[in-house]
Amino acid sequence: MSAHYTLNLRVFWPLVTGLCTALVCLYHVLRGSGGARAESPDGADGGFPLLKAAALLLLGYVLLRCRHAVRQRFLPASPRLGGHSAFSPRSLREPGLSILLESYYEHEVRLSPHVLGHSKAHVSRIVGELVRAGRARGSPGPIPGGALALAFRGDFIQVGSAYEQHKIRRPDGFDVLVPLRLPPLVALEPRSLGAEPALAPAFRGCFVCALKAPPSPSPSGSSGGHWLKECKPFADGFCVDVRGRRHLSATLVLRWFQSHLQRSLATVRYSLEGSCRVSLTPGGLEQPPTLHILPCRTDYGCCRLSMAVRLIPAVHLGDGVFLVAPLPPPLPVGPLSELPGGLRTEALWGVNTARQEQKLLSWLQERAPPGACYLKCLQLLKALRDLGARGLDPAAATQWGRILSSYVLKTALLAVLLRKGGPAQGWDEAHLGQCLEELVQFLRDCLLRRHTLFHCVLGPGGAAAEVGPLPKVLREATPVDLLAAFDGQSRELAAVRLLSTWRRLPQLLRAYGGPRYLARCPPPGSQRTQGLPEGEP
Repeated sequence: MSAHYTLNLRVFWPLVTGLCTALVCLYHVLRGSGGARAESPDGADGGFPLLKAAALLLLGYVLLRCRHAVRQRFLPASPRLGGHSAFSPRSLREPGLSILLESYYEHEVRLSPHVLGHSKAHVSRIVGELVRAGRARGSPGPIPGGALALAFRGDFIQVGSAYEQHKIRRPDGFDVLVPLRLPPLVALEPRSLGAEPALAPAFRGCFVCALKAPPSPSPSGSSGGHWLKECKPFADGFCVDVRGRRHLSATLVLRWFQSHLQRSLATVRYSLEGSCRVSLTPGGLEQPPTLHILPCRTDYGCCRLSMAVRLIPAVHLGDGVFLVAPLPPPLPVGPLSELPGGLRTEALWGVNTARQEQKLLSWLQERAPPGACYLKCLQLLKALRDLGARGLDPAAATQWGRILSSYVLKTALLAVLLRKGGPAQGWDEAHLGQCLEELVQFLRDCLLRRHTLFHCVLGPGGAAAEVGPLPKVLREATPVDLLAAFDGQSRELAAVRLLSTWRRLPQLLRAYGGPRYLARCPPPGSQRTQGLPEGEP
């Protein structure tokens, strides 16, 4: 199949300018070395002023062309928020878009399975040693040991895009849940805050956990009052009062978790010196601690990457569902307002349903036709978000990333697929551009409140039938809108930015893609373009 190439003006005009400059410099060199050259009768050089004027005119012409090209390619008209025309300019519906997407995916988005596999194995080995050391050390916190000590359960759970086959670019960031073991005399009574009427929307996906006696009687056969007295050391060390009851504090547990990790890392650091260098960065009260893994100078492995692993303390609720600290994003910008009804921010826990989401992706994979590209669409949607952040100031880029977080994008994909009962025949490589356009349309509608982007597991409308049994507290929880934490203006600005990025997608792919300076176009006479007049798809 023959292919022709389009000229990239962003490279061509600077190249012409540089060539003209080189010619002028060459003229000066030759003029300076020609000492025997005869001068004109009046003592003036008639050739150089003419050449200089021509060079100035050419330079002005080049600058005008560059300015015009930049305005045409990177400052298009503002897209309209409604109507099909905002999504279907001719450049987005021609077959060349699929070629550009495929090229960009291969060069900028796709991860090497070999490198990803090595990275996951390396993370698993190091985190496994750290967790085993933490379990063996016991609790260094307010309760030094015994039946009421908080401790590591001894295992860890790998979650996130790296383990769901949709991570992009580099395998340098991972998320790992570290389950904690509660004392045998302590049980939890979790409760969703979704039904709290005066609560800010960002907190309606949070949970609180009150302490209660375990279902089976304590070994000493004590009464309720005696049980509270026995559990007092644990309650004083890890709980806060909420509405007259003791609740497990996410802040106190996170503080203990970071301290325990530091002590455990000191135990295993020497044994890891031969293969890597490890360090731990505390995350404070808003981020979990991060384990940094740096390759050792004497490590001659094939995949020498620096990696960051977020270690997230987790409390198991049952059926693979965990409460995590600190709260996952999105959170309101600025200081947290005082919670109503005696609630305290220290007692708020987030919920992690990564196991259920992995089951949901597996359920979709079983029903997907051969060659389905929905995970590839999700990866390209993340890349589209990253392209849209280019040119923004740091504050605007942070807000853009918070609104269109990777979790929001994954939930949007799951919502689109579940509405259709799974990936249909149209979700194949031949329709990659159309599938990506459908996702962008759905996101636009969610940002403009035409659709609501609910959590895919929480509440009675979640995908409980596809992911198996869920704890009762999750089945009865109020559905959570993932975008409710953002005000209308922020959402509308994000929708405008999303549409603008989508309309400029061919130009952005050519500018930031792999073979950057030449973009292949479909051959003449292809099925989509043959016989169509100018201006039609």
